[in-house]
Amino acid sequence: MPKYLLALDQGTTSSRAILFDFEGKIISSAQYEFRQIYPGAGYVEHDPFDILETQKQAAADVLRRENVQPGDVAAIGVTNQRETTIVWDKATGLPVYNAIVWQCRRTAPLCETLIAEGWSDYVQKTTGLLIDAYFSGTKIRYILDHIENGQQRAENGELLFGTVDTWLIWNLTGVHVTDYSNASRTMLFDIHKLDYDEKLLDRLKIPRKMLPKAMPSSCVYGEIKHHILDLEALGGVPVAGAAGDQQAALFGQACFEKGSAKCTYGTGGFLMMNTGTEPIMSENRLLTTIAWGVGGRVEYALEGSIFNAGSSIKWLRDDLGLISSAREVDTLAESVPDAGGAYFVSAFTGLGAPHWDMYARGAMLGLTRATTKAHFARAVLEGIAYQVRDLAETMEKDAKTPLAELKVDGGASVSNIMMQFQADVLNTRVNRPKCVESTALGAACLAGLAVGVFKDTEAIARQWQSERIFTPQMSTGERETRLSGWRRALSRAMSWEEK
Repeated sequence: MPKYLLALDQGTTSSRAILFDFEGKIISSAQYEFRQIYPGAGYVEHDPFDILETQKQAAADVLRRENVQPGDVAAIGVTNQRETTIVWDKATGLPVYNAIVWQCRRTAPLCETLIAEGWSDYVQKTTGLLIDAYFSGTKIRYILDHIENGQQRAENGELLFGTVDTWLIWNLTGVHVTDYSNASRTMLFDIHKLDYDEKLLDRLKIPRKMLPKAMPSSCVYGEIKHHILDLEALGGVPVAGAAGDQQAALFGQACFEKGSAKCTYGTGGFLMMNTGTEPIMSENRLLTTIAWGVGGRVEYALEGSIFNAGSSIKWLRDDLGLISSAREVDTLAESVPDAGGAYFVSAFTGLGAPHWDMYARGAMLGLTRATTKAHFARAVLEGIAYQVRDLAETMEKDAKTPLAELKVDGGASVSNIMMQFQADVLNTRVNRPKCVESTALGAACLAGLAVGVFKDTEAIARQWQSERIFTPQMSTGERETRLSGWRRALSRAMSWEEK
């Protein structure tokens, strides 16, 4: 009898596999980091085989560790870094170019051209997105332009495109599919008609035949091929759930009610609010996106994205050497009462919502000779929280409803000092669940729902448990003073890179 659900959680810097029981408890997990490739300033790439092999290795480790036998796993859910673009040869399965990562800014000039041509309103009304190098459409165009006979090969049906969910599912099952949530991040998908838009495909000269079939987020896409020997125990197991990482986290946080919201603190920071079955078009430069398609019903969300959140902590560790582990940033930050007037803007690859400045760059301001590495660490944590606060304020305007509570998850959400500061600058309670692996849990639950492990979303919601609630402690005066300083710091970082 099946007793587990397996989540494949493919992130920007690592691949994880997490085995859950049917009550949503983590039984085992494994994780492998992989290479980040930076060919130039603002350019970010991955080797698609690094993504695939680390994901398979993580899954194999979990299966081996728990002695998982054939028949033990009911279904597999896939969740992934979104927008990252992979193009491969249909016949050989070999990538024709490195994956262009969501953070990569190389297609900013093409985006500027599209804006100048007057496509902004059409793109927002059709896809819910703003024209930006963040999304997949312009990345596909770049790859086709930078490989030999790219356009001709695509038109001949020799090439396939996929975001990371599609790449993984194709390699595991042989099926070329994506789910609605990932499709909605391509800047090619009509979120109202649930189909790719012909006008956008024509403008970018992207042949429809290279695109994956878009399907609901909870359904059986295919079964694991038996010849994948290191995953032998999964042979024939259905891949039955898929969602982009932020939508999966919203699902895993049981944000099923209209107006409920979560923020995931991963490599980036992502605030998302469920807006129900009707999309709300943002008037304040947020994104309108598909949350998920479940049981014949499509739900939408408003989203704001911070391009660099947890990656800022990784930068402190790996590049500056100021800390030896991610946990150490908290110890340092807690050793001082505040950041000593320092502000950090983590715009390494530009600013996301609500600023959308492709040419902003990272900045640390307000330094004095009294600034220590403890102040530096605290400023980095506070800088993440300030950006989330900017998103929340904007989201409240679009949704025309105040944020009563923010559920949080992701690796950096374990930081008590940052979560308390988050509650302080939001002036809203912050609720952290017992399982902060909401992204993986959401993917597992989507898969479980498709195969009958869960009867409905209410059954999933009943399993959700809070670990700690952070309530605001900061005075109104202090909050306003700090936010004023943040706005000044932000203005210094914006438009730094010359066009």
